Amino acid sequence: MMNAIVLVVQIGLFAVGLYQLVLSFWGLKIKKERKAHAPQKTFAVLVAAHNEEQVVGALIENLKTLDYPREMYDIFVICDNCTDGTADVVRAHGAIAMERRNNALRGKGFAIEWMLKELWGMERQYDAVVMFDADNLVSPQYLREMNNDLCNGSRVVQAYLDTKNPADSWITAAYGVTYWFCNRLWQMPRRALGMANFLGGTGMCFESKLLKEMGWGATSLVEDLEFTMRCVQRGVYPTFNYDAKVYDEKPLTFQASARQRLRWMQGHFDVARRYFFPLLWQGIKERKWTKIDTALYSVSVYNVLLSLIFTVVLWVDQIMPGKPTFISVYDFVPIWLGTVGLIVVYMQFPLALALEKVKSWKMYLSLLLFPLFLLSWYPITFHAFFTQNNKSWSHTKHTRVLRLDDVQKF
Repeated sequence: MMNAIVLVVQIGLFAVGLYQLVLSFWGLKIKKERKAHAPQKTFAVLVAAHNEEQVVGALIENLKTLDYPREMYDIFVICDNCTDGTADVVRAHGAIAMERRNNALRGKGFAIEWMLKELWGMERQYDAVVMFDADNLVSPQYLREMNNDLCNGSRVVQAYLDTKNPADSWITAAYGVTYWFCNRLWQMPRRALGMANFLGGTGMCFESKLLKEMGWGATSLVEDLEFTMRCVQRGVYPTFNYDAKVYDEKPLTFQASARQRLRWMQGHFDVARRYFFPLLWQGIKERKWTKIDTALYSVSVYNVLLSLIFTVVLWVDQIMPGKPTFISVYDFVPIWLGTVGLIVVYMQFPLALALEKVKSWKMYLSLLLFPLFLLSWYPITFHAFFTQNNKSWSHTKHTRVLRLDDVQKF
């Protein structure tokens, strides 16, 4: 019985990996089929900030020069439990500082929920709400692209997420590689096939009417993933805009990166526990593959966990004296075939860099250390599983002040 379970789990993990590999082929080519529209939509631009006085000014200056009529959008910065001069910097740069004090309900999700309630009570109402983090920079055509998607029928849109500082360290380079891969070979295929895309925490655009209907309600450690699940449950499929780019600052050190990714995985376990089975069952009943695909994405954190556990168990079983206790899939598949499979999977990363026309040779050289970054997800995910009930939010400090011209060189 135990051998059957071990074998079924291995086959299941292989099937999920093969599914994503096949799906990635739809990201090789970009189709430009979307209709452009003159500016029609008004936007409330929300920036989430906690002690971000060093970087928020650069973002506000960036936002004020977007290629969109200035009277059609307002910039609000949520100064969430700030103890520095963030609010003063915001006002000095001509944006609206919305100061929030609540030490009990800490975190971006709670801050957004509070801000939306404030927004709905204002005299001016907006057609849509876009959200950024204070350390971001935004491509000039961002609001034009969001306007186009909203006019074309989208209700929730995720922009292309890029890295502001990929050349700062091997860790930031690893983030850059991951983002280029996810944009091109995860998000683009789903857009091409009309499936739901995944929200990424920043660069998100929401139709105001939908937010008022649904409420925000996403207050977990991964509010973006949680809101994605809620949308798909309602039959609202977030779309992906390849041409609207948002550049996000990434932590410089492995320790800071591990802390950030631990928080993500803790939140991911929480969302998977609450949404996987309901969404999967809903997809099966309604025969909606998009809902099944989104449910599978929500549970991907368990794929990482199970891969680690079963790999360790099988390796220990192999090196112990005597005949192995468990059956491995490699008892039926040649080792060379598994090796070729791993190489094919890994080659998706340099392929993504080439497809995204990354020019810096340093980014290609960073692929030598990239496997260490990938392997580090296993202990982080293992730790997150046993600490998933820890919902305390931790702040990632941002200090890298860059301008848009600096980050577009990569």
